[in-house]
Amino acid sequence: MNLDWSIVWEYRWAFLFGVMNTVLLAVVTMLVAIPGGIVIMLMRNSPVRALRGIATVYVETFRATPLILLVYWIFYVMPRFGVHLPPFLTGVVALSLIVSAYNSETFRAGVNSIRKGQSDAGLALGMSKWQLQVKVILPQALRRVLPAFSNTWVSLFKDTSLVSVIAVSELSYVSLQARAESFRIFEILTAMAAIYWCLGYPQAKLVDWLNRKYEVKE
Repeated sequence: MNLDWSIVWEYRWAFLFGVMNTVLLAVVTMLVAIPGGIVIMLMRNSPVRALRGIATVYVETFRATPLILLVYWIFYVMPRFGVHLPPFLTGVVALSLIVSAYNSETFRAGVNSIRKGQSDAGLALGMSKWQLQVKVILPQALRRVLPAFSNTWVSLFKDTSLVSVIAVSELSYVSLQARAESFRIFEILTAMAAIYWCLGYPQAKLVDWLNRKYEVKE
């Protein structure tokens, strides 16, 4: 096998552009999916039955829908109904819909894990419901959801590669372009794998640290 690793250096700017778009896609998605998850969580915990029903249908629908199918549906099917989104925005919308569903369940698990006795004790001490949320429930909920939430982030970062199928110029897409132009399959795909590992491994270790630091022991 005749290997030519100089091809990786030749495409260094394309790889860098892909990395920047991968990070941007993940960050923008999470900026949308965090408030989206909070809203859905509040709806699922609402005393209003209709709101709970809507939120439940949303969560169960998007947790069971493959991301790649949702990407294709938004990009190729929605234009038939007059909705045309550019590739990058399509990726953000598809990822945000699914990640919001997962975030809502992560947040709901954290909030619902706080024992009712703590809420009752806070109210008995004269706290308002707002003070109770800010001083008692939210700090504990944040501590409980942070490890799971960080795992969702790492998963999202890897899943951004799936939007390459609609020509979003992230790392996977530019790597496949470079492979097609150079015919250097082994070198280009190995470089792509190495870049993903260099980006993902520190994040995975951070998740391990967060799990150890914020482990909840009842």
